[in-house]
Amino acid sequence: MLKPLLLGGVLILLLALVVACGEAATPVPTEPPPTAAPTAAPTAAPTVAPTATEAAMQEEPTEAPAMTDSDVDPDLLAAAEARAGGPGAFYLGDGDYGRMVGPAPAEGLGDADDMVNLAGLERESYLFDSQYYMDLVEKANFTNPTEMTYDGEPIEIQFACINRTVAPCELWANFFKPQVEARTNGKVLVPITSFPELGIAGPDSLEQVTNGTLPWAEITSGYVSGHMPEAELAIMYGVYPDHEVEFKVTQAIGPELDRLFEENTEGGIVLTHMWVSGGDQFFFCKEGIAELSDFEGRKVRSHGSALSDWINGFGADAQFVAFAEVYTALERGILDCGVTVAFAAHAQRWYEVTDYMVGPLSSQLLNTVIVNRDVWDGLPPDIQQILLEEGARHELEAMRVTPAWNEVWIQRNIDAGLEYQEFSDALMDHMRNVVATQHVVPGFISRQDEDNRDNIIALFNEKIAPIVGLKVLPDGTTERVPITQ
Repeated sequence: MLKPLLLGGVLILLLALVVACGEAATPVPTEPPPTAAPTAAPTAAPTVAPTATEAAMQEEPTEAPAMTDSDVDPDLLAAAEARAGGPGAFYLGDGDYGRMVGPAPAEGLGDADDMVNLAGLERESYLFDSQYYMDLVEKANFTNPTEMTYDGEPIEIQFACINRTVAPCELWANFFKPQVEARTNGKVLVPITSFPELGIAGPDSLEQVTNGTLPWAEITSGYVSGHMPEAELAIMYGVYPDHEVEFKVTQAIGPELDRLFEENTEGGIVLTHMWVSGGDQFFFCKEGIAELSDFEGRKVRSHGSALSDWINGFGADAQFVAFAEVYTALERGILDCGVTVAFAAHAQRWYEVTDYMVGPLSSQLLNTVIVNRDVWDGLPPDIQQILLEEGARHELEAMRVTPAWNEVWIQRNIDAGLEYQEFSDALMDHMRNVVATQHVVPGFISRQDEDNRDNIIALFNEKIAPIVGLKVLPDGTTERVPITQ
């Protein structure tokens, strides 16, 4: 917890001693070869620890109050200084964003020089000055990390990324995985696989976590909206005009969404989030898009219902295609365009089968990491708590490194030969005044279960409407209202 210091002179002495003895940042080992070994069930007695949602629940998340060094627990300040300048660095709400400047955890995860730069951090400062961020710092437990007491056989829990080649999975492999394995002295092993390697497309991933086919996995809301239509509250394309607005919505509805994810996996545990602040969506097409008529009739890959509503609202034809299959579909002319984030398209080499990159469609990607309930209950309590702490630290690191991803991966796609076209003012106006209001929101409401529809409308109007200035009426249509938050 953050607490005030009482005596300035004592502070100076304490800081000198603590910093001198401060813990060094954990080195990041090289990612071992992938394995598809099945999950080994731990033998420890089952136990139930507080869920990530319960630990993070906030009634009204707000911007964290500004503070100075004199307001910070000296042990927490020492932990921050020990990790400053590289992977694991975090912010204390004291205005010192420079503490987070330094190398990214691995090649390709930072800016063009694989660094986290000050300009990007300052541009996204609303992230770090939020109550959401401060709650993660507290949950990460830097000053009193849980001591591991388990001394049994190594526990192996295979984690499934959506795709191993894309940047969020690379961050998981080069930060979360080695941190957990080092902190547990190799007693918890995290082999990584992916949906393509397992032969799954993603729409059934919630059910597969529920039944234990996937011990734990990265869940993206668009993929699972058929099973859990409420999930797309977080990704209503065109409704959230920029990252800061979308982040305000994330703070407002995040605990409720986590609770719904846990209910829809029969008590699964939301451990952390695969956070991407630089996660705008782009259209990768064989022909450019300069005006509204250019969308007409194009077959466009979609990865979720809300995105399909957006695409259809522009006159194109949305088609769900599994991410790993898009390259071939574009190459063969089955699709005219594919939609995804810049780093994912580059990782899959879409620049070889398209000529234009069009956008951006603002998106602050936030995928959810869920652990199967039986797997979680089989873990010793100290391991459970270590995983929760490392989950929070992973999310903090993702918030540190991902703000640069839009611009750096746009440029890498341009360097690979694509022509970048920004949406015109006319297209942006159509998105705001037609697509968002007449297609995306009404489409989302129409997909809700009848017995839950009124609850979702009430949630939207209470938590989201004051942020975006758009209210849902009882019949599912929308009207503009004042923005008050």
